[in-house]
Amino acid sequence: MTSEQITNTGSVSGDCGSAQARARTHVQAYVQTQARQNGSSKDGSATNGPARNDSAKGGPSGRKHGLQRCHAMLRPVSLRALLPWLTSIIGIASALCLVIAWFPSTVWNTPIASSDAPAHYYFIRRLLDEGLGAALHLWPHNSFYPPLFHICAYFVIKIAALFGVQCSIYAAFNITWIIASGVIFPSGMLVLCRYFLQRWNRGNPISNPISRISQASPTSESSSVSESSNVSNQHASSAVNQQYNATLDATFVLQNLLGLFVPVLAVSSVCHPYGLLSAGPLIAFGFATSLLPFLIAATLRLFDEIAAREHIVKWLAITAIAGVICLVAHPRIAFTYALILVPFIVLRLPWKLILGAFIAMCVGAVAFVALMLTSFKSDRWANPASWFHSHQPSKNLWESISFCFADGLDGFPAILFALLLIAGTVAAFVCASRRTVVRFSDSLSVAVSTVAPAFSADADALASDTAVPAPAVSPVPTSGLPAVSCSDAADVSLFESSEPSRPRRNDRLRDVIALMAAFLLVTLVYVCTVTLVGALPNIISAPWYRDENRIVTMLPLVALPLLVIGVNAFSECVSACATSASFALSASSFSAKNSVSSSSVPSLSSGPAVSSVKSVSFISNWIGPIAAFLVVAILAVSAQIVCPSRTAVRDAIIAHSSLDQSDPNEQLTEQKIIVLRKVTERTGTQATIISDPLNGSMYAETLFNANMLYPIINARTDVSSAPFGKVETAFASGDVQQVLGTVCPLTDAPKYFLTMGDQAQSLQSFPYRAQYDSFHNEELIDAYVDDGTLVKVADYSQYGQGWALYRFGCAD
Repeated sequence: MTSEQITNTGSVSGDCGSAQARARTHVQAYVQTQARQNGSSKDGSATNGPARNDSAKGGPSGRKHGLQRCHAMLRPVSLRALLPWLTSIIGIASALCLVIAWFPSTVWNTPIASSDAPAHYYFIRRLLDEGLGAALHLWPHNSFYPPLFHICAYFVIKIAALFGVQCSIYAAFNITWIIASGVIFPSGMLVLCRYFLQRWNRGNPISNPISRISQASPTSESSSVSESSNVSNQHASSAVNQQYNATLDATFVLQNLLGLFVPVLAVSSVCHPYGLLSAGPLIAFGFATSLLPFLIAATLRLFDEIAAREHIVKWLAITAIAGVICLVAHPRIAFTYALILVPFIVLRLPWKLILGAFIAMCVGAVAFVALMLTSFKSDRWANPASWFHSHQPSKNLWESISFCFADGLDGFPAILFALLLIAGTVAAFVCASRRTVVRFSDSLSVAVSTVAPAFSADADALASDTAVPAPAVSPVPTSGLPAVSCSDAADVSLFESSEPSRPRRNDRLRDVIALMAAFLLVTLVYVCTVTLVGALPNIISAPWYRDENRIVTMLPLVALPLLVIGVNAFSECVSACATSASFALSASSFSAKNSVSSSSVPSLSSGPAVSSVKSVSFISNWIGPIAAFLVVAILAVSAQIVCPSRTAVRDAIIAHSSLDQSDPNEQLTEQKIIVLRKVTERTGTQATIISDPLNGSMYAETLFNANMLYPIINARTDVSSAPFGKVETAFASGDVQQVLGTVCPLTDAPKYFLTMGDQAQSLQSFPYRAQYDSFHNEELIDAYVDDGTLVKVADYSQYGQGWALYRFGCAD
């Protein structure tokens, strides 16, 4: 194959869907080459012996040789189509195994006793009781809550029932979380990282200096070179082409090896998905975060199509669908999406679309502010410094910044990740900014000018077979070949004309700058949240409730793609430096052994010359990918060995789900489980039970299907349609008529009141806990018992002091 064919067919994108197209391109290129060679032979422009004539005339040996070449080109295509799928499956399966191995076993039978967990369990229960129609009003007061996670858990239960398996709410909850965290999130990160890898490697294989040189314009001295040297030089060109194919294979394999480790690294950080399962758990936001990489990748692909003016409607529809899915998972994920996409919008869209995007963001910000002002009444809105007044910094400045650069890893993996991130970012920026290597172009031009006259005969033979424009050169003395700079070799299009390489250069540079800017924006928000205090940090982090657990989920979304393209660029630089050094050494040795007068040209048919060219192929092209593979493999493996942060989160979840509590007033203990079971057996599942939810009674809703008036921790007393505020106010009044007049009309079934001690210490951070104080006021309860408002029907004092079940004195 000629260097033109290799250039046209060797571009590696890693897209398995283009394997057949590449195969067709290879075959077409081969047929065109044979046609040109046949025409050349008929014209008598090249006569290279019997073998050449036999092939040119379409003889048996020529046809056989052609079929062998076609089969040789088609065989790697199947591997290129299979390898991306194979590495993806292995990587995602490994990530899933890691998530399952980490998952606490205690929560399969008991709930997570935390602030938000009862609400999520209740939402699943409500879907089971009322059907999918309840998805639009999951709250007890019938307002909207993002339902996608709970709908998925609902379908898990229904699908299990089809196979005769009874799946509990807690098991469905856990299975949905594992699928989202161990399959959806690593798959999304793989799609996102491969998007950047494909853009980085698209049409940019490491340059092949020898083949480029062989295409140089012939000089007058080379016109008289014998045709026998032309035949011998083709052997060297074949060796060069093998080196070039080795380069393409190295790039392709590295891209897929990185894809193998991306899913593993995606679930190695405590940032996501583990932290949100312990904090709350913040299940809906975590589910939306797991889906977000797909939305980001679809949006970036839409930007590509806008620039190319192709398939815009298709990718606009895909992006819209992905956006709706993420919003149904949790609307607040839009802030994370906007923060990460802002640099890409600025760098890659036309100015009209940039203006439109920022107008849309401003409209969304105004709508968000209006929602907050109308939903949450407060006298501190005009004083941002007083927002989140109970918030306390958790890290100093150095700790917060180092946490971001380490992507939430620990120990040695954290140090290695930070070093790779920094070094890779620098390498990517240098490779993308080709202007940084312009100062080396003079020495490279000298190298081209020096070797071109020596290879002029080969260039003359290739001139009819290639349409690649040759660089203008001027003859210089061939006294020796100067060393080629690593930076020159790193510029993969340095031997091409500047115009075709400009779009690729801009793509690389824009991606690096945009990812760096997105990473710095996320770091800024995180530092404002965990370190800084005051009005400005409050405003910046307000969209995420100034909650560290929500903000850290953004780190893998920007740090991991930046690390991946950085490692890829660093590998490219290492291979380029090795290629330059090996080629310079081989060329210098060749020039010294074949120095002749200016009227003759040395032949490349000698064994040492061909060997020196072939020797560059393996080591120079594969040293970078092998080094990158080893480093990333060490990072991925060590992150599973040294992981105290993830272990701490797991231990915290186990503690929250354990029934063996030293404090008898905690949310769930063995005694409370017994009491709640006894209460449900006595009241049935239709009667309404009123109790302080902060004592753990709300778990009876999902544990035993009891009908709790307060099934979640936050009953939202500020909603006019809800009965909660009315019941609380009436019960705290001490007025018998008001209590019975409010409680009795709730349902036609009996109404009960349950006492189970004081509020749990683990829920003392709940800001509205005082609204339930009257429900554990012993003097008030005794007064209602004395006047007949409450009638004790069961005493559970053997399990806890003052624990009892009362029935309201209604006429039902």
